[in-house]
Amino acid sequence: MQSTAPDVFRYLGRWMPNSDERPLEGRYAIEAALLRVAAPMFIVHQQGQLAVASSGQVIVAPRESGDADNPGPSWPLVAWAPPLLPDTLGSAHFRRSFGLRYAYVMGAMANGIASVEMVAAAGRAGMIGFFGAAGLTPDRIEAAIDRLQALLPEGPMGFNLIHSPHEPDLEAATVELYLRRGVRNISAAAYLRLTLPLIRFRLHGIHRDQLGRIICPNRVVAKVSRVEVARQFFSPPPEKILAQLVQTGAISETEAALARSVPVASDLTAEADSGGHTDNRQALTLLPTMMNLRDEIAARFDYAEPISVGLGGGIATPEAAAAAFALGADYILTGTVNQACVEAGTSAQVRQMLAEAQQADVTMAPAADMFEMGVKVQVLKRGTMFALRARKLFEYYRQHASWEQIPAADRELLERDFFRCTFEEEWRQTREFFAERDPRQITRAEKDPRHKMALVFRAYLGKSSKWANSGEASRQMDFQIWCGPAIGAFNQWTRGSFLEKPDNRECVSVALNLLMGAAVAARAHMLRQQGAALPAGVEKFTPLPAHKILSHMQTQD
Repeated sequence: MQSTAPDVFRYLGRWMPNSDERPLEGRYAIEAALLRVAAPMFIVHQQGQLAVASSGQVIVAPRESGDADNPGPSWPLVAWAPPLLPDTLGSAHFRRSFGLRYAYVMGAMANGIASVEMVAAAGRAGMIGFFGAAGLTPDRIEAAIDRLQALLPEGPMGFNLIHSPHEPDLEAATVELYLRRGVRNISAAAYLRLTLPLIRFRLHGIHRDQLGRIICPNRVVAKVSRVEVARQFFSPPPEKILAQLVQTGAISETEAALARSVPVASDLTAEADSGGHTDNRQALTLLPTMMNLRDEIAARFDYAEPISVGLGGGIATPEAAAAAFALGADYILTGTVNQACVEAGTSAQVRQMLAEAQQADVTMAPAADMFEMGVKVQVLKRGTMFALRARKLFEYYRQHASWEQIPAADRELLERDFFRCTFEEEWRQTREFFAERDPRQITRAEKDPRHKMALVFRAYLGKSSKWANSGEASRQMDFQIWCGPAIGAFNQWTRGSFLEKPDNRECVSVALNLLMGAAVAARAHMLRQQGAALPAGVEKFTPLPAHKILSHMQTQD
């Protein structure tokens, strides 16, 4: 392998072997050295070629090339990379805060897609997963708490809390459940503004320890894509909400005073172009913006503890994970790729559809929980007509004041292809649902025909994700599958490897491969930044079984 170095090159110094070791030449030697992430690697010039060694000593004395290219008891040092293990990526503070080995979060995909099995697998592997509680009733959430507290009595684990502007009682009931059951970590998602239940959770049990430090036992990991929302989470709780909590007896005046010195979010995920609720933000601009805002607000309030900022959305390849950490992310969060894993609370049919998707096979569609507001979610469009049908329903809602105002031919189409029953039959089912979940919606619908129509349309949107999770074959054209373009990148990366098959996609194995590949890519980048002209693609990481990755992490030669 011929070096592409110029005739005159500035070396870093000299490399000397520990014994009679000689550097190994060739592409495969460099690839093998990059994979040994627990050992250093030294790139040297050996008779005009690049060669690599994984032990020895160096003398740092930069000089220009010349007769120094001649091998002898020492070799010209072109570049070197230290050991870089997957469990050292990201922030040590973040890992320590949750008791983790890896700075890796499995996001809380709603309706239990981020399942008990997934959260348990993450916790046992030294990562953290958040159960997808959004869209579930409190009794189903409590059943998940029972199982996870039995499976992971010492954690780590977390649960989702989604902003519910149309169902504030449900959000409050979920927080009440979390406080009663001792849930300490929540993922706060889809928030447009801070709410009293969210702040109540954060401040529950706030106190000073024996050293006078303010302790907040409950952690809020916010998932945010907008600066104005991030500013609220980085700041202390609003005075208006603190006053309400004091008035109701939820916190004392002393606790309210302590609350003025802590941020609402202990950690914040910058949510880029993700599946589900997303603003399709660009990670390269979003993460630095969030980090700079964090630093600005933390300096203003002089917080005692740092706020970790991670990145989610689009992380589905080693290069993407490496880029996130290179940008300064304290941790990475995955979502779409987890839904393609065997532990996900969805159907084999959905996992197969995801395995066949490409990056362009996603689109935006109206969200069920914020339908009337026009909020959208990113979904899979390949193999389903959900997005097209959901947009059609929103157009009918926007243009008509009641069901009866929709043209008769269109009403017939909706009843035949969407509801598969009459509007009144669909309303009866919807009414039964809200009678248990939020009776006030029924009262309002009986007075407002447009709201009644909205509830029926929302019911279709809500059912569509449940049909997907259960694998209702007759409803495949209506499947709502939350999905970002990351799935296409993941499928391309894993093509030809054991992770290509859906049945082999275990969430921890996927995570370890992303982290290991990120470490390899980061080391190759270090070497190139020092001037080493590595062969193109030498850092390409092919997925390995989890036990092999753990073995490479332990290798010290």
